[in-house]
Amino acid sequence: MNPWLQKSFLIVSVTLLLAACQTKVPPTTRVTASVCPPTEIVAPTKPQPPTYVASRWDQLPDWGSQELAPSWAAFQQSCRGLKNKPNWKAVCDRVWQVETTDNATLRGFFEANFTPYQIINPDGSEQGLITGYYEPRLTGSRTQTERYRFPLYAAPDDLLEIDLTEVYPQLKGMRLRGRLSGKKVVPYFNRADIDAGKPPLKGRELFWVDNAVDLFFLQIQGSGRIAQPDGTLTKVGYADQNGHPYISIGKKLIEMGELKAEQASMQGIKQWGERNPDKLSALLEQNPSYVFFRELPDSLSAPLGALGVPLTNEYSIAIDPRSVPLGSPVFLATTRPNSETPLNRLMLAQDTGGAIKGGVRADFFWGYGDQAGAQAGKMKQKGRMWIFYPNGSVPSVANGSASSMGVN
Repeated sequence: MNPWLQKSFLIVSVTLLLAACQTKVPPTTRVTASVCPPTEIVAPTKPQPPTYVASRWDQLPDWGSQELAPSWAAFQQSCRGLKNKPNWKAVCDRVWQVETTDNATLRGFFEANFTPYQIINPDGSEQGLITGYYEPRLTGSRTQTERYRFPLYAAPDDLLEIDLTEVYPQLKGMRLRGRLSGKKVVPYFNRADIDAGKPPLKGRELFWVDNAVDLFFLQIQGSGRIAQPDGTLTKVGYADQNGHPYISIGKKLIEMGELKAEQASMQGIKQWGERNPDKLSALLEQNPSYVFFRELPDSLSAPLGALGVPLTNEYSIAIDPRSVPLGSPVFLATTRPNSETPLNRLMLAQDTGGAIKGGVRADFFWGYGDQAGAQAGKMKQKGRMWIFYPNGSVPSVANGSASSMGVN
């Protein structure tokens, strides 16, 4: 097809597709004329942005007693991804001029170069949900066997990444994916399609693993390691996603009366799956989102976040980039999992996630292995967040408004 005609065709087709998909992703893989009115394009509902209130340093809990060296190392990683961004270049250039890393020096650097802005939700509340994630270890093989029968897929060749933001700026921040079906652009296959008896991704298997629930949670975590029968341990990381919205199966189990709210942790869901193997597939299909993976080099020290730099155990968070500038320092005031013990720490916003939506919302990266998984699985805390933004600038995400309230 002529490239210009193909581009024009994609724009028209995807525009019609989006009109059908703004509030609910269609359960089919077809788009019909009866669903999409030919004379009207429905714009997606734009989420209300948070506000950012400039604060004093003494308003940050335990700021004066922070152990800042680990946060500083994570901030240096952020600067590798931010060094060419206009608002960040000057301050990141100064990072490499700091010769001593004692707490007083580092605290002085942050206070001299940044202003802390507290994030306030659109409804005026200061608190939001803080969850946890980690890098799991799965058991698998490159060969399908009776034991290893659940496939971990690479990104498919027919997955289209659709960008219409130049025409429709309101689509910025939306993950739009699709595929060609004849002369139409249609939604990509959902989880039920992919897990069906004749999987449309056959031939794209990277590994086969031995546990469907572990595979499901690997997709939620976004990275992990596959332990193979010969002792090889291979790192895998996020490659792409099918474009369907993330739906929490924990919430589904609560709605179904299968679990109480306090039981709907990762561990609780896994235990439910062990007790109800006949219901498991139907439950997993309630989440149409599907993540594809790629192999990562052994030399990589940690999983790569959305910023493109390695994550730091217990000092990196995933955020909603529409509300928090990716790469920025974020002071988090929350509590440790299943407790009221304060966890007040300078974190770095180095990752994103399909379930991480909103202003005061973060996913705390605990690291690799079972111990990290135990912490991540039970973390469902309330918390407050402050963005550190370079002096002379204000947070410029999602058109949120900044004010000087609280500085005096």
